Amino acid sequence: MLPGWILYAGIAAAFILLAIGLTKRLGPEWAWVNRKIIHFSIVPAVLMFYYGKIPPEVFSGAAFVFGLFQLWPHLKKREFSWYQIEHNYGEVFFAFSASVVPMVLPREYATALLLAMAISDGVTGIIRHFYFKRHGFNVKLRKHWTGSAGYLLTALVIAFLLLDTAAIGKIGWAVILTLAEYQGRLDDNLAVPLVGSLLFLLY
Repeated sequence: MLPGWILYAGIAAAFILLAIGLTKRLGPEWAWVNRKIIHFSIVPAVLMFYYGKIPPEVFSGAAFVFGLFQLWPHLKKREFSWYQIEHNYGEVFFAFSASVVPMVLPREYATALLLAMAISDGVTGIIRHFYFKRHGFNVKLRKHWTGSAGYLLTALVIAFLLLDTAAIGKIGWAVILTLAEYQGRLDDNLAVPLVGSLLFLLY
């Protein structure tokens, strides 16, 4: 008899593949939004991990394979143009980071961090895209306080739902992750999981 997690892993993968198919239809002109839609698509997998339907090693392994799948087109200089950007490895870093988080952190805290990586990052990217698009500026690789406000708000919701600490600790967690996403020295798909993992020492 097949392990029960196979069904849930298949459902989780279907959400991601559906998002990739949908974004391909939207086309390369929506690449920066498409990337965030794919971010959102891992939420079902994260929730299944949280409720114990997908083991951490399965989640981790699948995320690592997905990271390799996305790295290959970059190495071949044949990116998936509808969501991959030449010389930008953010989606690869995202997948590899997602493969590490559930293996090194307790499930509840890992879930909070993974949701911030998926939802908060997705929200901030879409807000910034449409803000700069509306104002006639180049939407590529730009940070703006409007997006950070969206990140902070969603990270606060995640923190209050999942973190087992005082309110000030939850607020501090959301603020620090927002700053980690906003800084420009290190790709936020590496900075947020790294800073978030270090913050666990305080929680």
